[in-house]
Amino acid sequence: MGKLQSKISFSTTKYRADGPVEEMGPVRAIQQHGPVHTDAVTSVAALKPDLCVSGGRDKSVAVCSWRSGAVLRQFVGHEREVTKVPSTLDSNRVFSASRDKTVMMWELHRTSGPSQHFPGHELVVTGLAVSPDASQLCTGSRDNTVCKWDTETGKCLGRAAISRNLVTHLCWVPGEPYVIQTSEDKTIRVWDSRELQVAHTFPAKRHIQTCCDVSQDGRYCLSSSSGSAGEGGEATLWDLRQTRNQVCEYKGHFQTTTSCIFLPREPALAPSIATSSYDSTVKVWDRDTGACLATLCLEGSGPLASLAVCDSSTLLCASFNSGIHVLRMSDGADLVLEEVAVF
Repeated sequence: MGKLQSKISFSTTKYRADGPVEEMGPVRAIQQHGPVHTDAVTSVAALKPDLCVSGGRDKSVAVCSWRSGAVLRQFVGHEREVTKVPSTLDSNRVFSASRDKTVMMWELHRTSGPSQHFPGHELVVTGLAVSPDASQLCTGSRDNTVCKWDTETGKCLGRAAISRNLVTHLCWVPGEPYVIQTSEDKTIRVWDSRELQVAHTFPAKRHIQTCCDVSQDGRYCLSSSSGSAGEGGEATLWDLRQTRNQVCEYKGHFQTTTSCIFLPREPALAPSIATSSYDSTVKVWDRDTGACLATLCLEGSGPLASLAVCDSSTLLCASFNSGIHVLRMSDGADLVLEEVAVF
């Protein structure tokens, strides 16, 4: 999608929890690849081992190599902005949700069009989660409903409606029949996908809950909050197996926190999480203490929309103004988070 270039960063400021620290090191070059989308990138997810999928306001879904920025497939079929592209263990299939009220399934090696449609919501689809075996989908919408689908037939297997439950995000608990859901009514719900019933609701937060994630061991859940001018914008850790209460909060973003993810567990490192925000920053936190370990400001990126984990040291971040950023974490005396490429 364009010639490989180098974008030179003239500032070597590294952002940490205690504020910016100027360092007199060599100027760092950021690999600049041709853009994947022609407008804001609204969602990004990893497809192992080195692929990612993204969706944008340009209505397209793209599958790329995050190492080189090369576009392998570009799917066009939605009539409006793509809102969600979830990760899936089946790397041969890609799913996308849209403001056109539909969800589509795409085959990575199919030459034309989506292989399955999932119509039925009355408003924009804002939540999309794929079951661990990729046989089912759960979708959520601003129409207050959550639906379950068979991915092979496209048949709707169940539908549940809750008043004022404007869904913002969905994620599937690894190895379990449960789906976590955030909502504009400020609550986090745990759905039992077998009967499509709410199994548990966490205490309501003060602000809209924008995103959620589940740890690989299925013990913890993360949620993130809307906010502005330093009010709200926190991420929250919840215990799914014992007390099912709030465990820790991560405060430091000045605007809405749009994405929250668990980072892969490294034996020598404390468990950690990452968040992104409309304030153009990505933060890495100690999961258990709530301490901010590193902060990176992506200047000129505009609001940040989505985060994805590629491997133990690499993150992807979708932005409104400057595409998809590749971020690298390196651990020395302090954790350092830096941008290495953008596409």
